[in-house]
Amino acid sequence: MFFVVGVVSACVHVYSTVYMYTDPFLSRFLSFLSLFSFFMLLLVSSGNYLILFIGWEGVGLSSYLLISFWYTRVQAGKAATKAFLINKVGDLFLLTGIALAFTMFYSLDFASLHSGSFYQSQKLTELIIFFLFLGAVGKSAQIGLHA
Repeated sequence: MFFVVGVVSACVHVYSTVYMYTDPFLSRFLSFLSLFSFFMLLLVSSGNYLILFIGWEGVGLSSYLLISFWYTRVQAGKAATKAFLINKVGDLFLLTGIALAFTMFYSLDFASLHSGSFYQSQKLTELIIFFLFLGAVGKSAQIGLHA
């Protein structure tokens, strides 16, 4: 995943640099884009749900900053606010799933959660997975959580 995120990020950086070459605020845009790439790399490299959530929130923040880059345009501000609010719904679901996993397993480490899930309540494990899934649905604004 590091390779995929790195290659896609490099392609987006090159394309953005060429496309926005004459924009006076190119450095600010590339800073936001680099912040997005950093948090995405943090997200995919995390070994536990706490670090994953930090990367998850950072991706949401970076998305807001990138969408509202041209802050003088009213539509950009509205779109950024809408995306931010929908992201927060997804964040709430993800955080609920993480909290349930912690109360059930007393750990946020991926390896211990996945190995211990076979010995716990199947219904509660399915509920945790459902909340984590709803978090992903909210982050990507899929049907049901799109505007």
